[in-house]
Amino acid sequence: MKVFDLRDVVKQCAERLERFQRNPHRLGEQNTKASLISPIIEALGWDLRDPDEVSHEYRRRSTDNPVDYALLLLRTPKLFIEAKGLGENLDVPRWANQTIAYATAAGVEWVALTDGMQWRIYNAHAPVPIEQKLFRAVRIDDPERAVELLSLLSKDNMRDNRIDDLWKGFFVDRQVHGELTSMFSGTEPAPELVAMLDRRLPRLTADEIRTSLVRARATFDFPTPVGQPVLPAGTEGNPPPRPTITTPSAVPSGDKPAAGRRARPMVTSRERLIKVADMIAAGRLRPEAALHGDYRGITYHGELLADGQVRYNGQIHSTLSAAGRAVKVQALGVDAPESKISTDGFSFWHTTDAVSGDVVSIKEIRRRTARDVGGGHGPSDV
Repeated sequence: MKVFDLRDVVKQCAERLERFQRNPHRLGEQNTKASLISPIIEALGWDLRDPDEVSHEYRRRSTDNPVDYALLLLRTPKLFIEAKGLGENLDVPRWANQTIAYATAAGVEWVALTDGMQWRIYNAHAPVPIEQKLFRAVRIDDPERAVELLSLLSKDNMRDNRIDDLWKGFFVDRQVHGELTSMFSGTEPAPELVAMLDRRLPRLTADEIRTSLVRARATFDFPTPVGQPVLPAGTEGNPPPRPTITTPSAVPSGDKPAAGRRARPMVTSRERLIKVADMIAAGRLRPEAALHGDYRGITYHGELLADGQVRYNGQIHSTLSAAGRAVKVQALGVDAPESKISTDGFSFWHTTDAVSGDVVSIKEIRRRTARDVGGGHGPSDV
């Protein structure tokens, strides 16, 4: 079997996608598999022509519905891949639900759902609701992240259970991240947090501490070690740093922030005038750019439209903030309080700066646009 370089194959698939995307539904499932999915599987070291290694239309029992691909080690399925035609809506719950349920019954831990553009990886055995079984999702048109994640599905890495090791750290970190975030969220900080600080800061009253925590902005970053795949919430063996806590007050020019705090860059009035359309016109954002935002340990994906609107979950949202709010409503439910779902879309969504080529928040791209062109016109989306 000829082994192909995964990075080259991902690049080739991304180039094909540029041609296919204008009319994705014409491709169909079988052509999607042949041109976009099977080449990835082969580049991961699996022999598509050996049924003891890659079983096509796999059935555990003759009465079962088939799974498009079952990847096997020692003739035992290790990963199910369910394929859909390019452009199919992967957010339809039954696609993931059916495959995960079948994997659970078959004793297969890992499931991938893909339409050739997006790849979503699930842990079918995780003892959590099905929406939390999602481990990671990437798009082929984000090649660096795609290679980092998909490499975990290689024959060698599946044999070494590399993905299992990373999942353990991710599973723990996601729960810790959620709890830490909830302690600082909303208009009322967690009572146990106030009580702890009250014991450690005897010169302050509980009311003063509570008021200070309401002003604070807390972010919790679980970075991935260099050379390991980028995961939403870090990896085992890489302890997270202390959270960065910033306050809304600006640090005067020339002054240093207090120890343990990092000054949040001020948003200037010039920046606030810049709209998404201005950034597109300046060449910093490109229409149809892939957007991603992380929330509660899961990466969500959207698409920037030429008019500055955002397509997310099959719907068009008029602003970045509206699209970010839709993410949180999906994650928390329609009954979530406004304080939980209110979103600064410029900070939430990240994409590639078309000038510099690095991936940053759109708020940072807006800052760069203000620096380069001197601002735009119209109200801010924030």
